[in-house]
Amino acid sequence: MLPLFYIKRLQMKGRKLLMIPGPIEFEPDVMQAMAMATTSHVAPDFIEVFGNSLEHMREVWKSPKGQPFIVAGTGTLAMDMAIANLIEKDDNVLVISTGYFGKRFQDILTHYGANTTILEAPVGEVVPLEVIEKELKTKTYKALTITHVDTSTGVLVDPEPIAKLAKKYHVLSILDGVCSVAAETIHQDEWELDIVLTASQKAVGVPPGLALLMASEKAIQVWENRKTPVCNYYANWKNWLPIMKAYEARKPSYFGTPAVNLIVALETSLKIICKEGVQKRIERHQVLANAFRKGLASLHLEILPRSTEIAANSLTAVYYPKEIDGVALRSKIARSNVIIAGGLLSEIKTSYFRVGHMGSVSPNDLIAVLSALERALLALNYPFETGKSLNAFQTELLKFEE
Repeated sequence: MLPLFYIKRLQMKGRKLLMIPGPIEFEPDVMQAMAMATTSHVAPDFIEVFGNSLEHMREVWKSPKGQPFIVAGTGTLAMDMAIANLIEKDDNVLVISTGYFGKRFQDILTHYGANTTILEAPVGEVVPLEVIEKELKTKTYKALTITHVDTSTGVLVDPEPIAKLAKKYHVLSILDGVCSVAAETIHQDEWELDIVLTASQKAVGVPPGLALLMASEKAIQVWENRKTPVCNYYANWKNWLPIMKAYEARKPSYFGTPAVNLIVALETSLKIICKEGVQKRIERHQVLANAFRKGLASLHLEILPRSTEIAANSLTAVYYPKEIDGVALRSKIARSNVIIAGGLLSEIKTSYFRVGHMGSVSPNDLIAVLSALERALLALNYPFETGKSLNAFQTELLKFEE
């Protein structure tokens, strides 16, 4: 097959191509930044890097009025930080769920004593707007949560109309953008989203370890006017907001030691994103995702989202063919030096696999995935026309070449 040379190159490098929905493959410049000698967290050059990173976040999030936070931790910490600072005991919160991470929001909210109502979409679907509005009419809600792209299902939710409903009913809107920021369209200020959060290891393109969050002016005001203390020490904005403001003003400050090398890498990656152009980057993700799914469809493989219109740019969840053993398929793909992810949603975990295609992903990366997939299917005696997915993928890409 055409990409066999690519697989051989990976073998020569002694590594596998990582095509899971995070961590992803990272740009060489980002990895080089990670490898720099660690400097002091209050050194003038690092203060400049931290300040630049905060400012670049506003450009990527499309939130010139927002307050960025960069904290050592995971995407779950970013979720925890949003809930801990904005939600008080007995607040009513609406959770809009399209998979595993909607339920995680519910778990965090319950931990802080919120009264949660969860609207769960059937697998592969989204919650209709009319259902959301009907629920918002039933009681006074403090906030609602949205999972932009649920990493467990690959389902894409349109946040803009939900944010409009939140504004209409005077409800805070909290967007989990862990698998969407820098891969899907987000206009935080224009859409009046109060929180947009993510993690470094996804489309932002930095190794795991940073929780990234942007809070609106309204969110900060709600936090400042809360009636009870924040029941979390590490995530409390009281500790972190002065740090963010100091670094952006290019002044040294300290609460907890920041992840110095990761933040240097973050500045590098955000510069790459901004140089490419946020909109062009999103369009690149969309083109590659659509072409990849054309390749899958040519093999008669079904994706988990019920339609391509609600399929994410950043990953694709794919059902195994009924006659194919999923464990065997992934094992054979791994032998071609390509790593994909198994299912995550508990009720159908063994029925599907996931491929990440975000960040620095290239057409050659996805050609390697399709080639490894075809080789594995051939080995497992799945009937199809060899090379068909590669042809479908590349034919679709050619439509967008200048």
